[in-house]
Formats: sequence, structure tokens, C-alpha cells
Amino acid sequence: MIELTNISKSFGQTKALSEINLRLEKGRCVGLIGPNACGKTTLIKHFLGMVFPDKGQILVNGRSVAGDVSYKNHIGYMPQIGRYPENMSIIQVIDMIRSIRHFDGKEDLELFHSFGLDTVSYKKMRTLSGGTTQKVSATLAFMFNPTVLVLDEPTAGLDPMASEILREKIIKVRQDKLILISSHLLSELDDLLTDVIFMEEAHIKFHLTVSELFERTGEERVSRAIHKILKAGVR
Repeated sequence: MIELTNISKSFGQTKALSEINLRLEKGRCVGLIGPNACGKTTLIKHFLGMVFPDKGQILVNGRSVAGDVSYKNHIGYMPQIGRYPENMSIIQVIDMIRSIRHFDGKEDLELFHSFGLDTVSYKKMRTLSGGTTQKVSATLAFMFNPTVLVLDEPTAGLDPMASEILREKIIKVRQDKLILISSHLLSELDDLLTDVIFMEEAHIKFHLTVSELFERTGEERVSRAIHKILKAGVR
């Protein structure tokens, strides 16, 4: 579904991505993991078309994204910190995104109702807590039935009940989508992921299925398996 070939990107003298080769398919839920400043955010921005590579090619469904923005209609993005017009209400923000997306399919409003946003939709964005703003971001990410979901620290700021609602939603839809999750909270990813990508210093250090990760390490939790495989060295 998405293929990156020899992707490299620098910002001045700083190498953000170096020779990234990656193929991701529908039906996979992929954890993007690594220390700060390893290249995760830059990689995500390439998926979203917010950054363009200095070198290499990105294909979506076999077609180059260079000069073609139509593929973005099939991507749902949940940022770590959502920023919306402060004087607009929740429902006004949702209506604004509706008008931008021009989506003519059936909207997925399950999270809108499960999070209880329907009961507070009149509230202005400036009055919302960080957690409620995250609920708006999650609702918008799933709302237009995207085939690709990019979730950046999706549970950050969410209370335990809202986190569980979001986790259940990811599990419910992951067979029909490609989901990329960037997170530092590895303990929350254990029953979600099918694959793990670990980045370090602008490179992909390893890309393994969760089954391969567990088989190599003898562990049954993603966080422990990653720690063990890094400590031992990747072969």
C-alpha cells in the first residue's frame, strides 16, 4: 500500500532520514518507536505530504505521490497536540473539516458519540482540556473512513476510559486499514501492534513483526522484547 524507497532528508547539516526503505500493507498496525530526534516525526511528515524527500520515492498503491495530493484524502491523522481555531465550537470545527474533505461516503461518528462529544459539541475549543481536544482529534482522524491512519502519541492526555475507547476502536478497524502509531508508551501497545519499526539516528534499526520480535527474544511484551533485542544487538 505504501512503499518508501531510499528516502533521505536533511535539514541544513542535520540528517533526519538516511536511506529509508519501507513497505507497509493494509491490515497491519505498526508501532513507530525510537528515542527523541531519531527521525520518527520526519518520517510521519513524509507520509502526510508535509515534507518532501531530498532523495528517494514514495509510492501509495503503486503511484508516486510526487505532485499528487489526492492520496491525502485516504489518510486520517491524529496529531500529538491538535491545534484548532479557539473561537470555534467542537461541532463548528467538525463541520469545517467536513467542508474541506468533501467526503461523500458514510461518516464514522462512533468516537464522537463514545467520547461524549455530542453532549458538549457547543463548547468552544479554547475552553477544552487537553484530553477533550485529543478526543476531537481522534474523532476527526477516524471520521472519514481513511484507509491509512497515522496516530502520533494517540493516548497522550486521555483519561483511562477514553484511552480504552480509542484502543478498542483501533482493534476494531485495524484489519481493514494500515495504522501507524508513534508512541513512547510501549506498555499500551502490546495488544494493538502487528509490527514494530525501531528508529535510531535517522535509520531504521529494525522492522519486525511482533511474532518475530517475541520469537527472537522469548518475551511476551513489546516493551520488554524491544529492550532485550536492543541490549543484545540486532542481527
